[in-house]
Amino acid sequence: MSGERLRNFIGGEYVDAKDGRTMEVIDPSTGEAYAEAPASGPGDVDAAFHAAAGAFPAWRDATPGERSLAMLRFADAVERRAGDLVAAESRDTGKPLQLTMDEEVPPMVDNLRFFAGASRVLEGKATAEYMADHTSSIRREPIGVCAQVTPWNYPMMMAVWKIGPALATGNTVVLKPSETTPASTLLLAEIAAEFLPPGVFNVICGDRDAGRALVEHPTPQMVSITGSVRAGMEVAASAAKDLKRVHLELGGKAPVVVFDDADVASAAAGIAEAGYFNAGQDCTAATRVLVADRLHDDFTEALTEAAKGTTVGPPSDTDAYYGPVNNANQLDRVQGFIDRVPAHARVLAGGERVGDRGYFFAPTVVGGLRQDDEMIQDEVFGPVITVQSFTDEAQAVEWANGVKYGLAASVWTQNHGRAMRMTKALDFGAVWVNTHIPLVSEMPHGGFKHSGYGKDMSMYGIEDYTRVKHVMHYIGG
Repeated sequence: MSGERLRNFIGGEYVDAKDGRTMEVIDPSTGEAYAEAPASGPGDVDAAFHAAAGAFPAWRDATPGERSLAMLRFADAVERRAGDLVAAESRDTGKPLQLTMDEEVPPMVDNLRFFAGASRVLEGKATAEYMADHTSSIRREPIGVCAQVTPWNYPMMMAVWKIGPALATGNTVVLKPSETTPASTLLLAEIAAEFLPPGVFNVICGDRDAGRALVEHPTPQMVSITGSVRAGMEVAASAAKDLKRVHLELGGKAPVVVFDDADVASAAAGIAEAGYFNAGQDCTAATRVLVADRLHDDFTEALTEAAKGTTVGPPSDTDAYYGPVNNANQLDRVQGFIDRVPAHARVLAGGERVGDRGYFFAPTVVGGLRQDDEMIQDEVFGPVITVQSFTDEAQAVEWANGVKYGLAASVWTQNHGRAMRMTKALDFGAVWVNTHIPLVSEMPHGGFKHSGYGKDMSMYGIEDYTRVKHVMHYIGG
């Protein structure tokens, strides 16, 4: 272990856990500890919320222009410190350095700038007389202190998605990153501290117990989590006891429906890219393919070749498309799905760990699966793409919707009418046509069913972080 020591960021400065407890942070490329982070307890959570509550009145009362300017300066600083952020992110996640720089930093900066602008154009009904002798107006106000929990698959990007709308609308934040990936979020808080008042953005490290203390604390008026369905259910149940608002972005099992008029080569290439990006550790990953019977064999062959041509390697490998899965438990989970592949199915590519150091797993394709198989119904969250064949449009819709998740889907066809029918019929919060996974700050991201509720990004993302107040004046003589 290198001896690197991370600390909580509370009230504008780094502090140790009150009881001094720490936990190891593992580099997934090596499987070895490289740092220790605070194992925060209730006292640390209480201190963070005390700082956030103290900072709230002034941040709430700052003008939208003042908050916007602070966030724009923060975004500029993130852009300047991109190299440091990417280094921290790659150390915690094993992601390829250059790919992370190219694919994650620009949308993070753009998202901060989007919400900086959005803070100045909050919408409401026009002030008017809706009743004789009375004038009504709408105030859109911040909720207060927000508790936020982010996952290990996109630590710094998910932190930006959460703090962007919260800070823009005048809320203050206590955020807990995953225990396996705290470094980049702490650095974000350090960078932000130059432009935000102390206590506006606080970060505490810790395990599930720290997350539970965060959710159960009486101070926050809202809890936002990106994580597993199990974690989301626990958060919702806990928050209900105190009637806190809840924002949940949970798991996914995105169907990728390929019709027989799709271009095989481009579809296979695009789906491989969207399925293996970030080692398939993405709730929207294109990992569940439904392909028309007539195209099945040709498509499966093309996808298998694409998988075999996908390189996995450590952060420094410039040829690597993805790095390791995040932790030893996740590696075991992915391998477990492969070990339990039923007899009627076949592993067509990959299916094994790569090397004996770190948590690398080969790009994998599994064919011959049935709709009720475990690998079709449950989220693998790894570099594994499954392929099923369907007979007609009705069956494609039935099977695509026949899971508990509802986050994202895509349709691959040249038939405009079919594309329109499918985008209407698919029960998912985002549906792409002839592409999969692009996201933009102006459009919402969020799902249905067990994928949770609430929207990230876009003006819709503002709604979860504001409350609406009706103000009426009597103006009669």
